[in-house]
Amino acid sequence: MPDLSTTYLGLSLRSPLIASAGPVTGNRAHWPALDEAGIGAVVLPSLFEEEIEHDVFATSRPFDQSSHLSAEAMSFFPDLDAVAAGPNRHLDLVEDAVARMSVPVIASINGTSPGGWVRYARSLESAGADAIELNVYDTVSDPGVSSGEIEDRLVELVTEVRAQVSVPLAVKLGPWFTSLGHLVGRIRAAGADGVVLFNRFYQPDIDLDSLDVTPRLVLSAPAEMRLPLYWIAALRGHVGGCALAASTGVHSGADVAKLLLGGADAVMTTSALLRHGPAFAGTMLADLTTWMAEREYDSVDQLRGSVSRQNVPDPGAYDRHNYYQVIHSWHG
Repeated sequence: MPDLSTTYLGLSLRSPLIASAGPVTGNRAHWPALDEAGIGAVVLPSLFEEEIEHDVFATSRPFDQSSHLSAEAMSFFPDLDAVAAGPNRHLDLVEDAVARMSVPVIASINGTSPGGWVRYARSLESAGADAIELNVYDTVSDPGVSSGEIEDRLVELVTEVRAQVSVPLAVKLGPWFTSLGHLVGRIRAAGADGVVLFNRFYQPDIDLDSLDVTPRLVLSAPAEMRLPLYWIAALRGHVGGCALAASTGVHSGADVAKLLLGGADAVMTTSALLRHGPAFAGTMLADLTTWMAEREYDSVDQLRGSVSRQNVPDPGAYDRHNYYQVIHSWHG
């Protein structure tokens, strides 16, 4: 039986498959099925700074509106620190997951302000999270902001969070950076233990009846796996000590095998679990085990990165050579 154990962010995982942030990991009822399926770790849904601000505002607004009616009014108001607003519900989720699950629990945070990232990262660490994932989703549409400024802000963010927390730190990036390899190196130097490639770009749509800009959630498709596959294969061996996790388009054990061959330390999935249920993780791992056994791989360590850019006979197969071949592969 092949050994599926791996290491990610310095954490020992029993398998390379991680249930990433989403409705499945946020539902306590699904945790036993994920555990039984053999999942290596779970990433809980992101703690969004906007949600915290909304909760706090909704709680404090009625008191603020009435406080001027009486000089003694404030003495009748409850202590807002004791109200279950802000991150309290999310922190309870983290504590519960740590207590109930047998695998590492990674807390995710999606902030909007530098102070918010740091403050809530500390709270998640205090709640017992084994690691923290900074979920970076920032679509910059201002033409006055340069790519260098965007990257500098991100590196500064990682530096500030790293200075305040001691647990392993991962950064989940989008694919739209000009020189991704250079940025990952800077993020690693700033103190991140790993990167997750990639955060999906959820494009809005236009409702032709109301002319409103509306959100449209579409689950990932297997073909999307090729984007993280390319970048992980390109980065493997070139960002020393930086853990590489793949995300987006992972729907089968075959997808997991390809990403491990490319050089991933861990592979994350969400859409497959939403489509088929949390127990489907066990099917994916069983298929991976069968594939490895048939090809006489003894462990994940043995196959990891064996088809990365630095290990294939023709590295150009990942670059312009691949572009040329794909363009000329259509025969009608």
